[in-house]
Amino acid sequence: MHPETKPEGEELSAEKRESLKPTVERITQIAQANGMPLVFPERMISTCRAIEATEYSREQGKLPAFHKLVFQKFYGQGQDIASWEVLRAAAHEVGLDADAMQRMTESGVYRDIVERQTVEAQNRGINQIPTFVLNDSYAVVGAQPYEVFQLVLEQMAQGV
Repeated sequence: MHPETKPEGEELSAEKRESLKPTVERITQIAQANGMPLVFPERMISTCRAIEATEYSREQGKLPAFHKLVFQKFYGQGQDIASWEVLRAAAHEVGLDADAMQRMTESGVYRDIVERQTVEAQNRGINQIPTFVLNDSYAVVGAQPYEVFQLVLEQMAQGV
């Protein structure tokens, strides 16, 4: 999440695209090996609106479905998840009231929640996405292969 990113997004500089190239190639290979479509954005988008809308879906008991669909729209289809059109479509697809989601999100009611979550993550030293926190004490940082998760889970089971 980059709150400093303008709502309309920003072009990625040539230098930034070049620095991301090895990561993009590695993640693309993993996705292809698992039959997953993957589209990397050409622009840095502001995910604040989508994250706040996700809090609405949590309140309505639709978090897993909404989160998965927004993720697919962004990474699988290259859609702009800062767009109300995309978020409203996702809400509708999972059975949420798109008008209520937009109204509640625009009211700012979820902004404090997201800001608290961001501060908590920073206090835990989380500064990369994705970061998976397991059992409140183990962190897997970045897009890692299955074997890394397997190793961490085995260590957790052994109490290491």
